[in-house]
Amino acid sequence: MGRFADLFLGMLGAEPKKPEKVSEDVRRIMIVKYEDKERYIKEKLHARAHHHPSHVWRNRRWAVLLAVNLLFVVSFWLDIQILEGALTASRFVGFHMVDLNSALHVMLAHKHIIVNLFIGTFTVFLLWVMLGGRTFCSWVCPYHLVAELTEKIHLALVKRKWVTDHEFHRGTRTVFWALFAVMSFVTGYTIFETLSPTGILSRALIYGPGLALGWVFLLLLFEVFWSRRAWCRYICPIGLTYGVVGAISPLRVSYRVEHCFHEGDCRKVCLVPHVLDVTIKGRASEASMGLGPDCTRCGLCVDACPTGALRYEVKGLSQLL
Repeated sequence: MGRFADLFLGMLGAEPKKPEKVSEDVRRIMIVKYEDKERYIKEKLHARAHHHPSHVWRNRRWAVLLAVNLLFVVSFWLDIQILEGALTASRFVGFHMVDLNSALHVMLAHKHIIVNLFIGTFTVFLLWVMLGGRTFCSWVCPYHLVAELTEKIHLALVKRKWVTDHEFHRGTRTVFWALFAVMSFVTGYTIFETLSPTGILSRALIYGPGLALGWVFLLLLFEVFWSRRAWCRYICPIGLTYGVVGAISPLRVSYRVEHCFHEGDCRKVCLVPHVLDVTIKGRASEASMGLGPDCTRCGLCVDACPTGALRYEVKGLSQLL
């Protein structure tokens, strides 16, 4: 089975596994590391000692996320009609944009293809094909930012052993994706849109708060006291839908084996840690490779890596971002 198929199955919930074959470049790199182990360890310790924690990409991402969501607010309250609507469906300077997952559920509920929705989804489809589908999660979704901040509370409580982090099988998200789709088809009602904290927060920011914010608050409490980032990791179908779209995106986070000391700092901060399984010694099949469609391109691993083994890259271009 090819690497792309493995990555796609991993997005659906399959566990990462060691590659059956590795390239000659990887073999050469690993041999050099083992033969000169003393120098390798010395360089590893030196890199960690001189690495200053950075939040460059995190800060850029937060700035973009806030700017996008505030543009909705400003456009509505000042009636300047730059970005109208909400994240579920909007119009940007005349271009219709419809969330792919929402459009899918609406068409399943109505049981036919709605032309206007199809036109709006095509614009969004092209955007996330270029940028990487799950980029939406970390660079645009307002719930992602709130959950990222409350995650720090959860980790602090876990560190003090006041709570225990409960993990679920990642395939649970695939089950929920299918379940929400079936419910839309059977009931004729877009049930997920009623529950989606992404849509709830987007509408609350633009049009004012409502009772639905109580559901978002309960979700955050569950994530603080029971399961780390449970909604994004195990339930939300938006990430899976956009992950499929972003599978062919040229923009990716690239991993280079030669520069890696396999210290694991990147996996500690990653929002979807299984995509960084490739950084474990013996798990990379190529000397340079993308992290796959489930990567949110959040940049936390890029900031955390002390040696530059993880970088943003446009596939097919030699220049790294």
